[in-house]
Amino acid sequence: MKLDENQASIREAIDAGLLAGAVTLVWHAGEVRQVNELGHRDVDARLPMQRDTVFRIASMSKPVTVAAAMSLVEDGKLALTDPVVKWLPELSDMRVLADPKGELDKTVPARRPITVDDLMTHRSGLAYAFSVLGPLARAYGRMSFRQDQDRWLAELAQLPLAHQPGDRLTYSHATDVLGIVLSRIEGKPLSQVLAERIFEPLGMVDTGFSVTPAGRRRAATMYKLDKDNKLQHDVMGPPQITDPPFCAGGAGLWSTADDYLRFARMLLAGGTLDGTRVLSEESVHLMRTDRLTDEQKRQPFLGAPFWVGRGFGLNLSVVTDPAKSRQLFGPGGLGTFSWPGAYGTWWQADPSADVILIYLIQNLPDLGVDAAAIAGNTSLAKLQSAQPKFIRRTYQALDL
Repeated sequence: MKLDENQASIREAIDAGLLAGAVTLVWHAGEVRQVNELGHRDVDARLPMQRDTVFRIASMSKPVTVAAAMSLVEDGKLALTDPVVKWLPELSDMRVLADPKGELDKTVPARRPITVDDLMTHRSGLAYAFSVLGPLARAYGRMSFRQDQDRWLAELAQLPLAHQPGDRLTYSHATDVLGIVLSRIEGKPLSQVLAERIFEPLGMVDTGFSVTPAGRRRAATMYKLDKDNKLQHDVMGPPQITDPPFCAGGAGLWSTADDYLRFARMLLAGGTLDGTRVLSEESVHLMRTDRLTDEQKRQPFLGAPFWVGRGFGLNLSVVTDPAKSRQLFGPGGLGTFSWPGAYGTWWQADPSADVILIYLIQNLPDLGVDAAAIAGNTSLAKLQSAQPKFIRRTYQALDL
């Protein structure tokens, strides 16, 4: 099988009008083996996808913020066991919902403070509007990032936790909160902390919370499928050329395939890239090691059985049983680590095969839609299956 055959499923989604375009990258055994530039970054303007197209990477931001936090751990500025109230007094005396779907005023005290580790593993009891139900979901839905981090945190602190800290994993704003911890420790915006500790040492010239004026011309337009499965154009507006008032460490970054490859290569190599050490081997090992209990893995993740053959490190999904994981997620050997983004962005690094795959698209999901309803929609299934087929065909072509 030829490597170029991994394009087929993506081209099908583009031809069906479900996807504007994609950039994918295959790195294997020390070299970039393939870059696919498919479709358009802006359909109306007929601007093609290019290798240097800049994408909103959503939750692919999370491992980057965690990596920066680990560099502060190495400097002795924080520890995973530290209660975050040390820097975030707003989160002292937190309350926990008596009933996860119940009224916000029916609460019990938190049994212990939220720790840095809780934030890095989404076991803090914080949530997202789409990861909980009832009044708490509605309250999260009213929160806005269009304010500075202190005001946002003060608003968040008024909400009860979905569960006791440490009890279970609930996908959440925890990494946004972690970013505020880093900003307060360093006394500077998170954008500067990430630039100094991650982007500059790794040479990630196109990654940040905003883009340059030249970068704006390379940015991919965000699309959304309407009720008739037609692409709606430019549903998030143009990228900012100045950093927002709140740099959200959980979802706010822009990046390119080559920039994110540098970050993934650093993690795959145990903390170094091209002779520059960014993190210690111990820090990377912690990030890439499963921390969930067996009981926590039995609980669904956003309504899906995400932890089959997988665990969770410090905001990295980690393959613990390749045979089981392959059935749901496709190939990836023991220790393969990854974390996706809501707009369809995805990557994984497989130490057993010395492979890194990156898949970048810009489709805004409807997070309120039932996953089963999506699975039953044959045209949407074509979009949903494009990325898994890309992975499988890439591994087959590389004979892995």
